[in-house]
Amino acid sequence: MMHRDMEVYKHSMRLVKDIYLFTKGFPKEEIYGLASQMKRAAVSVPSNIAEGCGRKHNKELHNFLSIALGSLIELETQVEIAEMLGFAQDQAQTKQLTNNLVQTKQLLLGFMRVVHNV
Repeated sequence: MMHRDMEVYKHSMRLVKDIYLFTKGFPKEEIYGLASQMKRAAVSVPSNIAEGCGRKHNKELHNFLSIALGSLIELETQVEIAEMLGFAQDQAQTKQLTNNLVQTKQLLLGFMRVVHNV
């Protein structure tokens, strides 16, 4: 299975870029705090999708997809925290990021259902 051709992978890669842009405006003291955590969680999503697709068995794929889902949910929480702390300066950027998170999660959940039923 070629992960690069999958919509969920493409969305998750855009999410990585969105998170890196989103965290650029964070206070300097957050470089190694919340910003770093958000970047790691974002990178984890496409990384786990790719690794899961490289595995031989659906059970392994499902496990890696579950990890990707956990990272997405972690990221949603971190975006909320950034908003609560006033780090999110651009409302349009935050809305686009939130929409991408929701779309990526929907695609991932759909893929997980397909893998589970195969």
